Amino acid sequence: MSPESLARAVARERRPEAASPGDASRYVNAWVEDEALGDERVRAFVLILRTRGCYWADAKGCSMCGYARDTLGRSATPAELARQLEHALRRYRDEPYVKIYTSGSFLDDREVDPPSREAIVRAFSGRARRLLLETLPEFATGEALSPLREAFGGELEVALGLETTDPVVLGRYVHKNAPPSAYFDAAERLRRLGLRAKAYLLLKPPYLTEGEAIADVERSVREAAPKFDALSVNPVHIQGGTVVEWMFRRGRYRPPWLWSVVEVLRRGAVTRGSSRLVSFPTAGGLPRGPHNCGACDTTVLAAIEEASLAQRFDRLDALDCACRASWRASCRLEAAGVEA
Repeated sequence: MSPESLARAVARERRPEAASPGDASRYVNAWVEDEALGDERVRAFVLILRTRGCYWADAKGCSMCGYARDTLGRSATPAELARQLEHALRRYRDEPYVKIYTSGSFLDDREVDPPSREAIVRAFSGRARRLLLETLPEFATGEALSPLREAFGGELEVALGLETTDPVVLGRYVHKNAPPSAYFDAAERLRRLGLRAKAYLLLKPPYLTEGEAIADVERSVREAAPKFDALSVNPVHIQGGTVVEWMFRRGRYRPPWLWSVVEVLRRGAVTRGSSRLVSFPTAGGLPRGPHNCGACDTTVLAAIEEASLAQRFDRLDALDCACRASWRASCRLEAAGVEA
């Protein structure tokens, strides 16, 4: 099956049936995690609202993204979004950093209508110092963002899933609907509005070897750093209903090694310029997430988190384990197989 036909077949299967009003009044999840504002360690409140989700997931979707399964299967009404917010605010304890996700684009009117967007952002005004939201680049416009900047009053940060600066990898392997240039243009618009621009970079899209994936992120950090205030390296983890899961179940894909995360952070630290470089691997140490041998995973994950929070990547040099030699050998063997 070709990558194109596989992507479309998976997309047809992952969209849920339309949710009931009761389900639509409950957000997906909320939690608190460690973060940093400049040099200050803070706690961040993370909220995932339940909306119709990413429109691109209906047509084709990204090869590693299964968030469509957490959606309503339809658009949320303003009243449903208001109830989700009401429930979420009961858990909010004035954490200075707030992150709001929708399993898609917060700025897409089909997911969150403009009045609801303003109400959600305004609810954290005067309480949080920075608020992050996520969107596809075509929705990052002054028309959508200017009212939010006025409603919040603090620092707005907009995250874009750039994933890679290689147009072939982005289009053919990740299956994004826009080229890297669209993300760069969006970042420029954000900065002109006085907002922070953050890029997600994907470590090990399908069809890349471990070594190719490391080189892809290294180049992407170098090319994206001048255009973004922050770069987050996201190693692939296996989500349900995705191309990556289809490959994983057939033994055709292994999530990235944690040593690869360490390597791209060490290399990226040299080329990131003034951009903040971080990685907080999801499902780290699990078979469906980035992992090493199991014996060193907890130690390596803790070091990655600490390096990301402190922006001190030299501390990663002290890490070692017998499996690091296996990782190096695996990279060499894959490279030899590609060359052959």
